[in-house]
Amino acid sequence: MSILILGLILFLGAHTFVTLRGARERAIAAVGAGTYRVAFSVVSLAGFALIVWGFHVYRRTEWVQVWYPPEWTRHVAMLLMWFAFVSIAAMGKRPSRIRGWLRHPMLNAVKLWSTAHLIANGDLGGIVLFGSFLAWASYDRVMVKRRGDLGAPRIDHFTRSDAIVLIAGTIAYAAMLLLHPVLIGVSVLRMG
Repeated sequence: MSILILGLILFLGAHTFVTLRGARERAIAAVGAGTYRVAFSVVSLAGFALIVWGFHVYRRTEWVQVWYPPEWTRHVAMLLMWFAFVSIAAMGKRPSRIRGWLRHPMLNAVKLWSTAHLIANGDLGGIVLFGSFLAWASYDRVMVKRRGDLGAPRIDHFTRSDAIVLIAGTIAYAAMLLLHPVLIGVSVLRMG
């Protein structure tokens, strides 16, 4: 689990540093924007790789079951994941009513993804992984609001972009349902 935790510290630490605008600006002034971007990318990618590797090692060798979620939580998680994929699809630059409702689609997607996985998994590694992302996304949403970043503008009508968001999100969701066993090693379509 230490590899997973190190990955979370690097990945979420880098993303938390971005919210500390004064420190971020001082770092950019000290090393330059290009170097800052490269350093941020390297730390983020290293953290992500360690999260993936650490969770894989944890699942194979250190699994600790904390609680046993009821079967219905899997169905709620699947519904939340559809909303998460629609949120990701709404990240584009084109105005849409869905994007305006969400304001910050990526943060919304991370919160939905982590909540879905927290309620459907009762193991310690899952609680650490998904709980960390939920805590970070909640923190970041507060910081975005404090900065006065209202996010995507609200519009009063549905657009062609809304249809694209719904279709793209649904296709990506269906693809993940099929690919989850290959990519993650767990089938979400099991019956029972």
